[in-house]
Amino acid sequence: MRLRINNRVLELIEGDITDLDVDAIVNPANSYLQLGAGVAEAISLRGGPSIQVECDEIGYCPEGQAVITGGGSLKARYIIHAVGPLGSDLDADTKLKSATRSSLRVADENRLRSITFPAISTGVFGYPMDRCAEFMLSTTMEYLQSTDTFLERVVFCLFGKNAFSVFNSTLTRLRH
Repeated sequence: MRLRINNRVLELIEGDITDLDVDAIVNPANSYLQLGAGVAEAISLRGGPSIQVECDEIGYCPEGQAVITGGGSLKARYIIHAVGPLGSDLDADTKLKSATRSSLRVADENRLRSITFPAISTGVFGYPMDRCAEFMLSTTMEYLQSTDTFLERVVFCLFGKNAFSVFNSTLTRLRH
């Protein structure tokens, strides 16, 4: 599904985020920027050790914030590491919105034209997929509507039919 917002494209696809040729992909990171399981592991395996080396140099990123590194040997030139919340956090929704906004701001600070998000925190962090879709999509739509941005394309790359379906139905509802 594609949606145009202020001459920018918000798009949903199902697939492997590490295959995409975009300026940056978002890694759902932990605060210590250790590339462990899930999307982070795929990024590490496909992108090579230079990404973890750069993460180690940065050292730490608070929940709800994001930092940028090079993309190693991935097609994406950069990785934006967004630290999402644990699903059990009392202020998890606020932290997820903040991590999404921070990722978009980091992309703009680096004058990037395209960025791809996964469903942040829905894996080992245990955040519910439906709330993730609601907050990430609404935050992104608001950002594209109200911000003078360099971004031309924001993609949500969902892993699996269930994740895609949840994001697709949420976007359908939010656009009306």
